[in-house]
Amino acid sequence: MQKKRYGLIALSILLGSVTSAKADISFSIGLPSVSIGVRSPNMSVGINLSMFPQLAPVPGYPVYYAPQVNANYFFYDGMYWVYQDDNWYASTWYNGPWDFVEPEVVPLFVLRIPVCYYRQPPVYFRGWQSNAPPRWDQHWGPQWQQRRGGWDRWNRKSVPSRAPLPVYQRQFSGDRYPHQVEQQHKLRSQSYRYQPRDKAVQQQFKRHVEHRPSAPVQRDQKQQIEQRQHNQRQQVEQRQHEQKQQVEQKQHEQKQQFEQRQHDQRKQVEQKQHEQRKQVEQKQQREQQAPRAQERGQKQDRGDSQEHKRGRGQDQDRDDNRGHGRDK
Repeated sequence: MQKKRYGLIALSILLGSVTSAKADISFSIGLPSVSIGVRSPNMSVGINLSMFPQLAPVPGYPVYYAPQVNANYFFYDGMYWVYQDDNWYASTWYNGPWDFVEPEVVPLFVLRIPVCYYRQPPVYFRGWQSNAPPRWDQHWGPQWQQRRGGWDRWNRKSVPSRAPLPVYQRQFSGDRYPHQVEQQHKLRSQSYRYQPRDKAVQQQFKRHVEHRPSAPVQRDQKQQIEQRQHNQRQQVEQRQHEQKQQVEQKQHEQKQQFEQRQHDQRKQVEQKQHEQRKQVEQKQQREQQAPRAQERGQKQDRGDSQEHKRGRGQDQDRDDNRGHGRDK
């Protein structure tokens, strides 16, 4: 049953990836008139909100998340970040347009956001520690790990301060939302003077403002989709295999523990039975020895009585003999 459920989930992920390359996708994520939309040369996928979302700080991190948005939606260092369909996207405005971000250049503090702040965690997040970052090294593999080594280690006492929220964007909702990047940048420069401090964010900000899509978007979309589907199938199969091994290992350990308990119980029963038999045998021996001792005592008493009588008889004879001698 569990395998079927994971299979359906994996299939839905794959279908979602294929569909995203052909047309826009839309679904409700907890706010009015919400749809998906990420900018690329020939397609639109990702997050679009009809109004400025409520953002709350992630404790201990220079990051905000959107608790009322049913999506993996964050704000870090002056830009919005979304994790959707196994990809990261970024924008300078709350509902896009969104640009694809290579896994190798996603800002470190975005990667470090704990699992519990993902409002729509992927299926492969299951079993991961909720108050720790996702295991990106396992998900993206050793090649990514080599390029991003140490991503999950940092001095928690020197975490940078959070960037101020671009609250000026609240007044631009619905039909007033500026969809053109040029217009967005102009409004931003007028009302939001904060500049990114993270080098990775600086590069993404420059790319976004200059309308330069990242390299993967420029590559053949069909190859990207096929590769992503292949990776997702492998990940699902690997997780199913690991879960199966864990279940089998647990069953094996439980069986061993049960057999050990049975063995210990048998030994205890046998030991108790042995002690009981020993007690019974000792009792029987005592009962058998008691009449013999009594009989020996009786024989000893009779022997002493007879000896006493013989002694008295001999004394009497001596006395008689002495009397006869005097009479003569």
